[in-house]
Amino acid sequence: MGAITRIDSNERLSRVVIHGDTVYVAGITSSVKGDIVAQTRDVFAKIDGHLASAGTDKHHLLTVQIWLKDITKDFEGMNSVWAEWAPKNALPTRATGEVKLAAPDLLVEVIVTAAKK
Repeated sequence: MGAITRIDSNERLSRVVIHGDTVYVAGITSSVKGDIVAQTRDVFAKIDGHLASAGTDKHHLLTVQIWLKDITKDFEGMNSVWAEWAPKNALPTRATGEVKLAAPDLLVEVIVTAAKK
C-alpha cells in the first residue's frame, strides 16, 4: 500500500496527507475578513504553501472542490481570482457548489488533490 505521510495534524484532521504520488489538502478557509475576492486570494495563497510543503505546486493539481457560502453572489468574484491563480496550461478538474460553512464570516472553502512533482 505504501507509506502515508501526514503534515500539520491536530485532534481533528491532517491539513495535508501524502500517499504515493498523490497529495491531498484538506478544506482551506480564509483568515481574512474580506469580500469573496480577498478571501479567495488568501485561500489560494495558503494552498500554494501547503502544496509546497508536500513537494508540489498548483501546476500538478488533479482536482479542486470549491465551496461557496452564496454561489449566486460570489461565483463571479471567486472565478476572477481563479482566473489569475489557476495555471492555464494545467487546469484540474473542478466542482463548485454552495454550502453552509463552519462560521458565518467564511465565504469560501477549497479542497485540492495534486500529484507530486
